Amino acid sequence: MSLDLRPAEDCRYDLVALGEVMLRLDPGEGRIRTARSFRVWEGGGEYNVARGLRRCFGLRTAVVTALVDNEVGRLVEELVLAGGVDTALLRWVPFDGLGREARNGLNFTERGFGVRGAVGVSDRGHTAVSRLRPGDVDWDDLFGRQGVRWLHTGGIFAALSASTAEVAEEAMAAARRHGTVVSYDLNYRPSLWRSLGGPDAAREVNTRLVGLVDVLLGNEEDLGAALGFVTEGAREDFTDIDVDALRRTVLAVGERFTTLQVLAVTVREAHTASSNDWSALAWSRDGGVVTSTPRPGLDILDRVGGGDSFASGLAYGLLSGKGLAVAVEYGAAHGALAMTTPGDTSMASLREVEALVAGAGARVQR
Repeated sequence: MSLDLRPAEDCRYDLVALGEVMLRLDPGEGRIRTARSFRVWEGGGEYNVARGLRRCFGLRTAVVTALVDNEVGRLVEELVLAGGVDTALLRWVPFDGLGREARNGLNFTERGFGVRGAVGVSDRGHTAVSRLRPGDVDWDDLFGRQGVRWLHTGGIFAALSASTAEVAEEAMAAARRHGTVVSYDLNYRPSLWRSLGGPDAAREVNTRLVGLVDVLLGNEEDLGAALGFVTEGAREDFTDIDVDALRRTVLAVGERFTTLQVLAVTVREAHTASSNDWSALAWSRDGGVVTSTPRPGLDILDRVGGGDSFASGLAYGLLSGKGLAVAVEYGAAHGALAMTTPGDTSMASLREVEALVAGAGARVQR
């Protein structure tokens, strides 16, 4: 299969992400509640895809986001710059001294190990990006005059406030007008929707937005919670996933949303926090269903960002014209590698991804 992609030479960017970039505070092997020091990373569901495409795959990416102009915001900017993502589309919001009007988001995340699952504690209410409103960004200039091949956003950004869902819809509609491929990661987070109407509101917003999407990403839980497509026989803890039943769910989603050209889902069964079965399944309208190489018992150091790295590997494969079967292998390999290092964002190289796709093992490289 092939997406109708704009020529790279006609566009300033290969991919632009729309979403929040937070400061992640990581206690390493310890617990948040007992930490005396934290390592600092940047991260965000939509941004992680842009960073992976830039740092691992060498494509031209940028992020549309907003930060409060104080020392924390400048630290986040410094981390984004180190990741190679263009900050020309970043909006700065004045600091009022306390953060009453707007603030920068924080995300405390411990990795988990064995029987102790990973834990995330977000501190992101009233953040600068949650105050974006329709009309704040000149989308026609970005997608028309400057040119963008691919827009990526998702359910995390759409859940930050009532207005961010409207901004996402505005951006996606403008992208479609200018022939830019639109991808959307459902990324359902119950904590984000709790004060916005819960699961019913999540399904209403996501159903509306997915009608503007070319490439949809998620997992079994996302398809059920965000769109109402519950996989037959799905267990509450999402263990013992029936891949054939999930395949039927994917086909039903594709039949319901006629704009979709590609739907890709990650398949993860967590035996412990540090050992997961990992694979992916993807469908295209003109090519049917393909599956990635399964990786049973994958050792996990830090699972956060594995799905985002899958998304960036998949996007790279499709942007490069490699076809869906190869693209899903790049996504699954990149996601697997990203979960072997700390932080939300990938530290993998294209050479490592391609070696894993080709079946390389974990022997020492000298």
